[in-house]
Amino acid sequence: MSELLQDQNAANQNLSQGQEGRPLILSAQNLFKSFDLEAGFFAKKGQLVYAVNDVSFDLRRGETLGIVGESGCGKSTTARMLVRMYEPTSGRVLYYPKTAASPESGGSFGLSNKNILQAQEGAGGGLSGQESVPPQNIFDYKKKALSEYRRRVKYIFQDPARSLNPRMTALSVLTDAFKFAPKKIRAEELRERAQKVFAEVGLAERHLEKRPSEFSGGQRQRVSIARALIMDPELLICDEVVSALDVSIQGQILNLLQDLRAKKNLSFVFITHDLKVAGWFCDRIAVMYRGAIVEEAPAATLFQNARHPYTKLLFDGAQGKAQASSVEVTSVLSQENGCPFAHRCPYAKAECSAALPPLREVAEGHRVRCVMG
Repeated sequence: MSELLQDQNAANQNLSQGQEGRPLILSAQNLFKSFDLEAGFFAKKGQLVYAVNDVSFDLRRGETLGIVGESGCGKSTTARMLVRMYEPTSGRVLYYPKTAASPESGGSFGLSNKNILQAQEGAGGGLSGQESVPPQNIFDYKKKALSEYRRRVKYIFQDPARSLNPRMTALSVLTDAFKFAPKKIRAEELRERAQKVFAEVGLAERHLEKRPSEFSGGQRQRVSIARALIMDPELLICDEVVSALDVSIQGQILNLLQDLRAKKNLSFVFITHDLKVAGWFCDRIAVMYRGAIVEEAPAATLFQNARHPYTKLLFDGAQGKAQASSVEVTSVLSQENGCPFAHRCPYAKAECSAALPPLREVAEGHRVRCVMG
């Protein structure tokens, strides 16, 4: 496994070097998200959980960004803000459209000149070769524009048994979204599309009439992938898509996603807690802890030269080298003012708790949120 991981890291490093000149597709800028600690009519107000704290990253076309971290670190919350399942407390996500709108969308994104100018200013005035279609803040989108954006950016959930309607056949699951398309599509054409996308994910045409309960876990995840692909997206956000599968099935799904990426030039945001999976599949990896990105680097660089103490701890844990710690991982019930790892870090200084360190670049494409560098 280690040799295979090294080979894939080398391939990912070469691929990342070739992607540096590619245009952006998405840019998350200073995202914050907090939730009420309690829910309900009698819940106390003003008690918050700070789930995401100043998260920023860029994603280029054809690139795969992995976001890794332990459960509760905020990686899924960050991913859900990218499709506006959650609205941020503050911050924005800039989307760089390849074209103004697809023929089937019935129109463009429809942003006002004011919003476009604000997006241009936030991008520093540079559009990375995409001057014809300026970057757009997805939180400014109205209903029609948001619908078009969600057609281009699709979310694949961890548990297909819960995300697929058990009463619908696979054909209905795949084609149901077309009911809301501005341009009506004939049933025969929809079935042809479903057959084609089913073949792409390794399922037979006869499976279209089955319901989710009749599939195995791996087959259900293939149906979820097919549901995303049928809308011809540009970006897939995969939220722990292989964590609930057997190891052999995990490999099949990852190979499928790699093939689809190469065939369709897809971009990915890949959420996982498994460093080995992230290292094999992703070009770049961002490590999150208690709501903040503490390190970001090309996958090969991160495996060879991790700089942040928490990243090193993750690698030690994955290799069985980490010793048990008696320090409890505290909940983020107040705004983070210092390094989120300071209470567990063996190298912590007084300045670590005084202010949140910035993500600073220590090498090309390698950023670390640590005063020690």
